Amino acid sequence: MKVHSKLSHHLLDKCIEVGCDEAGRGCLAGPVFAAAVILPNDFGCEDLNDSKQLTEKQREKLRPIIEKESLCFAVATCSPEEIDEMNILWASVEAMHRAIDQLPIVPEHIIVDGNRFRPYNSVSHTCIVKGDSKFMSIAAASILAKTYRDDYMKRMDLHFPVYDWKNNKGYPTRNHRLAIENYGITPLHRKSFRLLEKQTEIQWKD
Repeated sequence: MKVHSKLSHHLLDKCIEVGCDEAGRGCLAGPVFAAAVILPNDFGCEDLNDSKQLTEKQREKLRPIIEKESLCFAVATCSPEEIDEMNILWASVEAMHRAIDQLPIVPEHIIVDGNRFRPYNSVSHTCIVKGDSKFMSIAAASILAKTYRDDYMKRMDLHFPVYDWKNNKGYPTRNHRLAIENYGITPLHRKSFRLLEKQTEIQWKD
């Protein structure tokens, strides 16, 4: 017997609806990740919530449940170079489009966390501020995007350990900024972002 979440199931009834969200918009380094999730009508999970409201352990517990019980899901990225070229907002939207592209089921409606999106083909969409705390499919997408991105940054930490990505995941912590100041930047850093508190010329680290 399924336990139903306090989050809403669908924005539109009798519709194949996909929820989309991203992770990593505020980071100084690494790609932005986005996920797209279509849930079955009878999906329910009491612990499902916005990924930012959950601990890392809770997110890791929910991820296989979402992957197993969703009708389909996909995760996609935009690289740091693409972020610098497009800006982080539109790179996040592009990553969502790429995730939807990978779905084996064509959605009839898209619900997106936030207030900006670009039309995806002829599929209608609705932007929902704080949608990851209101709708299950967006919450599920937020958890997948976050956990996939965290795993990626932990792997990259093995190559660039001085930046402490295994802990900060690329976000602008004091230790991360100190490492940039002391060691320069890597190919994973977003050069269009303010990487130091007082931006100066920053050297590359190969």
